[in-house]
Amino acid sequence: MNPDAVLAAAAAAWARVDAGLTPADRAALGEELGRRRAAGPAGHRAATERAAGLLAAALPEEFGAGGRSVALPVAESGTVAGFTADDLAVLLLDGSPMAGPVLTAVRERLLAAPSVPEDELRGEGWGLIRLSGEGGPRVPRFQFASDGAVRAVVLDVNRLLEAETDPWGAADWWLSPHAWLGSPPADLLGTPAEAQLPDLARLLTEEF
Repeated sequence: MNPDAVLAAAAAAWARVDAGLTPADRAALGEELGRRRAAGPAGHRAATERAAGLLAAALPEEFGAGGRSVALPVAESGTVAGFTADDLAVLLLDGSPMAGPVLTAVRERLLAAPSVPEDELRGEGWGLIRLSGEGGPRVPRFQFASDGAVRAVVLDVNRLLEAETDPWGAADWWLSPHAWLGSPPADLLGTPAEAQLPDLARLLTEEF
């Protein structure tokens, strides 16, 4: 069986797979995925095979001999239901739900926005959006004024958007064109129009 496809199948059914792993299994799988992510071509393949072997040993009924991975068809192409082996690393190592055929593009777009490494924050971090990615958490730069201070309106809106529990959804709201505004809400920061942003966020979160 293609080991890339085994990892892809695990990503496609991650909630179920994760529930079947012990903490030790999870840690071992994470180590191999970390090696796979960092390795060159030769090491990449070896780490992929080891990670697939770990899944087969930990969940033999789903990934053992016979290869009927979590009731999903395992394609020789290495892609399962639009998921790839790289998506498993995003789910486990980054702790990000932004994986798979739809959300990967959104994740890449949001991570491409200008950001500040978390270790450069000057002791101010509560209420800010943090996006997990390879290399560590990133803090989108739009949340800061030109002098480096956190924008108060950003904290107000992030609270309304529940950014602490849904940072990706909050980041997408800020950085995607808004139907009423004709531009991303982040573009209004630093202008008189930023005062309307909390009301727009409130409309999104109000229960009707």
